[in-house]
Amino acid sequence: MTDSTEQQKAALTPVGMIGLGRMGSGMAQRLLEAGFPLTIYDVNVSAASALLSAGAVWAGSPGEVGQACRVILISVPNTQIVEQVLFGAHGLAEGAQAGSVVVDMSTISPLATQQFAARLAEKGVELLDAPVSGGSEGARRGTLSAMVGGDAQVLERVSPVLSVVANRITHVGGHGVGQAVKMVNQVIVVGNIMAMSEGLLLAERYGLDLEKTLSAVQGGAAGSWMLSNLAPKVIRRDWTPSFTIELQLKDLRIALETADAFGVPLLGTSQIFQLYRSLAAQGHSQDGNHSLIQALENLVEGEERD
Repeated sequence: MTDSTEQQKAALTPVGMIGLGRMGSGMAQRLLEAGFPLTIYDVNVSAASALLSAGAVWAGSPGEVGQACRVILISVPNTQIVEQVLFGAHGLAEGAQAGSVVVDMSTISPLATQQFAARLAEKGVELLDAPVSGGSEGARRGTLSAMVGGDAQVLERVSPVLSVVANRITHVGGHGVGQAVKMVNQVIVVGNIMAMSEGLLLAERYGLDLEKTLSAVQGGAAGSWMLSNLAPKVIRRDWTPSFTIELQLKDLRIALETADAFGVPLLGTSQIFQLYRSLAAQGHSQDGNHSLIQALENLVEGEERD
């Protein structure tokens, strides 16, 4: 690390982390390992135990995180919770100092993000929307891909922090644009999962050796991150999530609402949304999004019963 980067890092510490779920806890651990003093908050106090043992400092509210830190990362499930964290009772906006930077790494509404940025700006606080792709494994390894909306100079200021949790950081435009790009990402992601699921189901019904089939196709034009990383879990019938069906449904709702506002027909995405919703209705909302194949299997079983 260069001297200038060390100086940038020193100027930004301590860092705050709000939201300690699968994604937030992984990012928080990376920041601690990189040497950043870290102040943390989550509504679930028990989620902080390992991080506190590793040296993090607990805050009693988002507002207290804002008082203690000049750079605050947020990773929570949805738009409503982000708004509560920012502007609710004892929210971040109450405690944040002018000149602070809030980096929202959640996946939420692009329009709401623009409104949140304007409200924070009235208090002299900058907002970057920086949703990420790469799942909980990427959060632990620091290999996330971040799509960042907001001021490019503000992004440069906080890059020593973001580069610890994401190895690919792309500035894509103004406030809310990061979230819009994430919607594009999610549409492509579920399309890949659907194609993978259909292919594996066809292979299984034909009686093919699934391991050999995967080995044969993943090195060619059909190869993808999804196929290499998720198909082995499907073959093992391991539905452990790196990204849950519940969260996938949330993201697809935002994508479909955004597409509807611009008159864009997302025909495949709409169908996939309904398949995921059927799995959630059967109690699988906390399974990994790669378990989409089970919805297709249910259709096959239904035809066989008929």
